[in-house]
Amino acid sequence: MKWLSDNAVRRLREEADPPDLSETKYRVIRKVASGGMGAVYLAQDTSLGRKVAVKVMNLRDPSGELAARMLREARIVALLEHPGIVPIHDVGTLPDSRVFYAMKLVQGNRLDEYARENKSLPDLLRILQRVCEAVAFANAHGVIHRDLKPENIMVGAFGEVLVMDWGVAKVLADRADDPDDRGEQVNPDDEDLDARATLPLGFGGAALEETASGTVIGTPAYMSPEQAQGNTALLDQRTDVYALGALLYFLLTERPPFAPTSLASAREQIINQMPARPRQFNPKLPRSIEAVALKAMSKQRQERYATPQEMADDIVSFLDGGSVSAYRENIFERAGRWIDQNRFIILLILGYLLMRLIVLVWMRR
Repeated sequence: MKWLSDNAVRRLREEADPPDLSETKYRVIRKVASGGMGAVYLAQDTSLGRKVAVKVMNLRDPSGELAARMLREARIVALLEHPGIVPIHDVGTLPDSRVFYAMKLVQGNRLDEYARENKSLPDLLRILQRVCEAVAFANAHGVIHRDLKPENIMVGAFGEVLVMDWGVAKVLADRADDPDDRGEQVNPDDEDLDARATLPLGFGGAALEETASGTVIGTPAYMSPEQAQGNTALLDQRTDVYALGALLYFLLTERPPFAPTSLASAREQIINQMPARPRQFNPKLPRSIEAVALKAMSKQRQERYATPQEMADDIVSFLDGGSVSAYRENIFERAGRWIDQNRFIILLILGYLLMRLIVLVWMRR
């Protein structure tokens, strides 16, 4: 018989025992998700009679660093009042000193689940457009997400789109208060790189990444080259643009740009390799939308879209049948797009000319 260690028993007990919310207005119904640093519970707001999601820190925190991080996440999200960002209702501390916060209960599917069930490219692009707009709003308020991926995007039953998990967001406007911005960089040859990799914490299956200061932060398949290098000084809106490009790549190909087996292999692929072009997996894809994804994922930051809103504008233009800034059309492509845009008028003119021809032939008899 194999005996469980004391640590394993303690962790199992923590998983089984719900948090003590008796001194709050929330009543735990059941656990929704659990990660390396916290757990999320479905709870009842007894004052307003509504169901909410309550995230509770589930690790011991003698240093207080984890509590500070959860409070930071709650405060960041509270500043971002946007339809595409999950609102925070409340934040507090439990009798055992663990931090918790209550947020809107999001019901729906993660983007990866939604994409498997909905193959319409225009529908998927409209979803991504709204993600871009939510991220653009956060960026405009000095916050970058740093961990955009399909699991962190929720699509509701009525088409609402919500960007989740802002736990590793970076506050650009106040770097001194950002606990992850200490000016340190990762040594590419550091043998402990994988050992210091990420811990998952999430809601509804969407994971975020938590790391020590100075290490790589993000999800390997979707992180930008500057993230893979651990260079916090270079992180800005274009870091989120890269991840949005990787999201678009996933929607076009049903796979992430890279599939690393470790953080070390992720660094090698992200920094030194280009992903396969989406049209290699689906030759029917329009070249212009492929170009949008590849521009957003450029290795050189200055070659990407400057903001998520610029990328959203290109997506909207593509959906409206227009050109995109990421792709230079040749004369035949422009002509084809013009014909496609004016198909009804062209058919109407052709119908009119055909009728005139029939009338002329009939009159000559």
